[in-house]
Parts: sequence; structure tokens; C-alpha cells
Amino acid sequence: MWFLCVFYHRLLDFRKPEVEALAELFGEEIAENESLQWRLPEHHHNDTPFHFVQLSSEEIARNIAKRSILVKGMYELWGEGTCYEELKDSIQSYPDSRKLPFLTSDSTFRISVETFGKALTFEEQKDRIQSLTYIPFEGRVDLKNPDHNFFLMEMIESDENNGLQPILQRRIFFGREVGFADRKLLPTFQLKSRTYLGPTAMDAEMAFLMANQAKATSGKLVYDPFVGTGSILVSAARFGAMTMGADIDIRVVRDGRGPDCNVWSNFKQYGLPTPVALLRMDNNVPPWRSGLKEIFDAIICDPPYGVRAGGRKSGGRKILRGTVDPYTVPDDKRTDHIPSTGAYSLVECVHDLLHLAARMLVMKGRLVFFFPVLRDETGSEVKFPEHPCFKLVAVSEQILSSRYSRVLLTMVKVEPYSEDIEEAARLMHLEFRENHLKWLEDGNIHSSVFKPIDSSQIHTDPKSFKDPKPKYRGKYV
Repeated sequence: MWFLCVFYHRLLDFRKPEVEALAELFGEEIAENESLQWRLPEHHHNDTPFHFVQLSSEEIARNIAKRSILVKGMYELWGEGTCYEELKDSIQSYPDSRKLPFLTSDSTFRISVETFGKALTFEEQKDRIQSLTYIPFEGRVDLKNPDHNFFLMEMIESDENNGLQPILQRRIFFGREVGFADRKLLPTFQLKSRTYLGPTAMDAEMAFLMANQAKATSGKLVYDPFVGTGSILVSAARFGAMTMGADIDIRVVRDGRGPDCNVWSNFKQYGLPTPVALLRMDNNVPPWRSGLKEIFDAIICDPPYGVRAGGRKSGGRKILRGTVDPYTVPDDKRTDHIPSTGAYSLVECVHDLLHLAARMLVMKGRLVFFFPVLRDETGSEVKFPEHPCFKLVAVSEQILSSRYSRVLLTMVKVEPYSEDIEEAARLMHLEFRENHLKWLEDGNIHSSVFKPIDSSQIHTDPKSFKDPKPKYRGKYV
């Protein structure tokens, strides 16, 4: 059955992957190596907020809309057209067997008008509703709590539509609401009201998107190896998952900013179950016992790739350089000891993350993490990390500047972990390490992202002049 899926106009590259992950979560059967069927309305392009998606039931469509962060609503389309005359013909040709059960005299209804590209006055909305008198509504109007919601949605013909390409023709849709989004979620969990917050805390909207990509739900165990202040685990716990985290900085997971301002207090603030454990752990030298594997249903994280914070691993600079030998901390100093750490390059961090996920995820478990993309002058194709245990199922890019973006990678474990797999993964890692951009290994992505413009361009060629201040697109687009 085809549904009209209306998206919020934000994070455009994340919209379809989120819906497809939720469709699987709620029982939609999708064949291997395939995805949901999508199609666009006439004269629309991929960035439009209106898409048609094929789902097997209204229940799945309703559940997707209720949980999704980027879906505004799911609708059973009764008619569409480029003008109101075409819309009338389309609605009247829609089967009565589908319409009449929702138009009975013992029911209540409401009709809402929404537009994209132009705001309508109250009188204009009223005129459009009154033009629908040919629909045989027999029930009474209830604007507060109706049995059935109907929406008249109009895409206005315009040269500029919030950054979209020009619309060649106006398109009008009328349909019955099947499911709608819960927009109270984001204001409730916004970072500015969070008890314990750090400089790298994940934005609440993005954290919920990551949890949806990982299909976090009741009965699943979700792990974040770079937990920080726990923003990602908070979103997973909100969806009912059990959570567990680790961080190399013991001051983050143990102390926070006091007994009432730490990772644990973030969960208590929202009345969520606290993590089953928070570990001080180095992902480069994990303490898991040799026989332990396949215990996590999902791993969600934002690895430290050096823009806002760099990665660290145990050992300290002198130990890692081999100028001093490793030491043993005396028993009387263990309580307050802060272990020494050294630089942890992104290429090494990602390799360790994939190794951890290959070993500790259950089959069909999901690994969801961000990966930085730094555009070079040659425009070469970006190569993402790979692992023989995983299949890459979704790539969503968030453009942050003209040179720098980050990509959310969603991988599914399709092969069991073994020593042969580990060796194959090591060879893939070496190839990835040698063929990728130099900043990945050197760990100088911060200086590359914020590299100042060449001053010689300012006077020699006025046409090629660029503002030295980076220009960022909105985070929602």
C-alpha cells in the first residue's frame, strides 16, 4: 500500500535511512540487498518534503510516524493534482470503499491546511477548506480531538523554496492522516536543559536519529564505547533499550561535576533506567575476556576524530614513543590515579571500533557511528572504512562547511567473527590506511578543517576571492 510520507525540511540525507530502519524494526519484510520502494510526486525532486513509500500496513506506517524524528506525518492519499479542479476529479475517482468508512455520521473530523513554499492567511485556508464541499462528510467537526484528521497540503509554485530547486508546477495533495510525529520529544530532551553537559555532547535530534538507525528498542542492549556525558545512551534508553557505556577518562564516568551532576543524573533527570554499567576503558586495549563475544545488539557512538576533541589512548607520550617503560601504579595510589594517555589517531580508532563491533555484536546487530569527510582540491571519492563482518546499509551526510562534513554510517553484522575474519579485516584496514587522505593518519583534521585561506588569492584574482571565515549550512539541512 502506498502512503504519502511528509518530512520535516531538515537533515535531508537522513530521512529515508531512518524510515527504512524503523520499517524493519516494526516488522516490514524487506528482501536482502533491497530497500523500501519510494517514488516522487510529479515534477518533484529528491529534496522535496513529499515522498510516496510502499508499506504493508497502516499499523507500520503509524508506528514509523510516531517514533520518527524527521517524518511529519503519514497519509492515505485520496487525491492529488496541479490545481483544485484536478484535485476534485482525483478525489472523486478514489474508491468509495476506502473513503466512506471515515465519513460516517457518527464520527468527528478535522481538516487542516498546510503549505510548503508560502504561508497562507487564515481566510485563504478557510476558502480552500470550503472548496472541498463535494466530499460527502456526514460527521461533525471537532477541532480538538477528532476521530479522523484530514490534511490539504499544497506545494506552492516558486523560484525559491527554502533552498530547494525551483518547482515547475504546483502540486496539491488531500489525504487522511494515518500517523503523526511526536514533536514533544525534542524540546523535552534539548541539550540546554540537560543536567550534565560536555563540549562534545551529541545534539538531541541527532542522538535520536542514531538510536533509530540502530533500531534501539525494549529488550536490546546498546553500547557506546565513547560515552562522554551519555547523550547517545539517553536517546537509546528513551526508546526502551538497556544501555552500557565506556570512556577512557575516568573523571567523566566516575566523577562528573559532583554527585548530582554526572552521567547518571542525566538519566535520572528524564526518569530513564540508568546504564547497566559505565566503564573506564581504553578501546585500544579492551579488557574483555578472551571468550566473550556477541553480547551487544547495537553499538552507537561518535568517535573522537579531532575537530572538537581528539582521541586518546593509554600509555602517555613517552611510553608510546618507547622512551620510558610501562609502569605499575602502587596500590596506595590507585584510588585517585589518573592514567597517562597519548594521541589516538582516527584511523587507529576506527579500526579498533570495527574490531570491537565484529566481536561483540550479535548477528544482525547494528554499528552506527560518525565518520569525518574532508574534501580535497581534487574532489576525489571518499573511501569509507570496511570490515568483512559488516554490510554498509546507510550513508547519511551532514554538510558542516564547504570543506568539511561528517557522515553517519550504519552497518549490519552479516558474518560471525573468527580469526580468519580478523586477518582479512587487518588487510582491509592496511589498504584503507594507505589510500585515504593524510589527515586521517596524522590526526591533523582540526587544522585542515579550519585552515585559513591563501592570502595570495585575495589580491591576484578578485573572482577567486573567498571569505576566510568558514560559511556553514544550517545543521538541519
